[in-house]
Amino acid sequence: MSKTVTINGRIYDVHTGMPVDVAQAQAHTQHQHAASRPSVALHQTTQKSHTLNRRIVQKKAAAPSVHKQPTMSPLASRHPSIAKFAPHPTGAIQSSAPQPEKHVAHPIVEKVHKQQAAALHKKQQAPTLAPKPSQVIKEEAIQESMTKAPSHAANHKQVKQPRRLPRIMSVASASLALLLLGGYFTYLNMPSLSVRVAAAQAGVNASYPSYHPDGYSLNGPVAYTQGQVNMKFASNSGPQNFTVTQSKTSWDSSAVLDNYIKEKAGDNYITYDEHGLTIYTYGSNAAWVNGGVLYTITGDAPLSGDQIRHIATSM
Repeated sequence: MSKTVTINGRIYDVHTGMPVDVAQAQAHTQHQHAASRPSVALHQTTQKSHTLNRRIVQKKAAAPSVHKQPTMSPLASRHPSIAKFAPHPTGAIQSSAPQPEKHVAHPIVEKVHKQQAAALHKKQQAPTLAPKPSQVIKEEAIQESMTKAPSHAANHKQVKQPRRLPRIMSVASASLALLLLGGYFTYLNMPSLSVRVAAAQAGVNASYPSYHPDGYSLNGPVAYTQGQVNMKFASNSGPQNFTVTQSKTSWDSSAVLDNYIKEKAGDNYITYDEHGLTIYTYGSNAAWVNGGVLYTITGDAPLSGDQIRHIATSM
């Protein structure tokens, strides 16, 4: 029974419904005829030996097999004689041909490519900055030039001076300053020093008054005799003067009133009590006693009672 059917001049397989080539159908038919012949008829004729001499004949290299992909014929319309159609093949025919080897890049080249790609990506993502104004560019250039310019202090060479001369000059200046300061204080304290020297020579506990009326100053050296010291103050603008005398005595305030004040002024005197002192005044003159020393003020200077009291309390 034939397993093919001819439709419109093309041969189709009855079971699969696929088109069959003519050569394939003829080969198939011959194979069926050969199968129908008995095997005895095939072995009646003498056949030549097909054994090859392996020493002479070399083995041929196997030719690479090339698989040709079957061409798909257009689908035919279903014929009433075909019982069924085989399912249409949906899978792709895989080729057994050797695949070309994949090229593998060198690690260094691959690293360089990655860096270039990253730089390009970063450059594309970086925001485009607006151009700076000319004034800003000028100020930045000036600031950069000033920063890079060498300083004048760095270029200036310091000249080392010998240290001996400045040290001598500093010592001399300090000595002169001390000498002038000592002379000034000596000038200020000269009257007090003179009074102390005179008191030591006279044997009297004399002192210099820390107050004297404005316009009057010590006139001449401090004079002294045995048991007495005299200081004369003269006016800076006239002939007026007054003398402060300190003498050793055993009187008290009552003895000073009786033995000195009443003999000089009688009953024309004024008594002041100041800081525990009893001061007797008559005119511009005065007398008081303190610590065994009799103090008297005499002269023609027009001294007031307040000035006399200030002189008395400052000694």
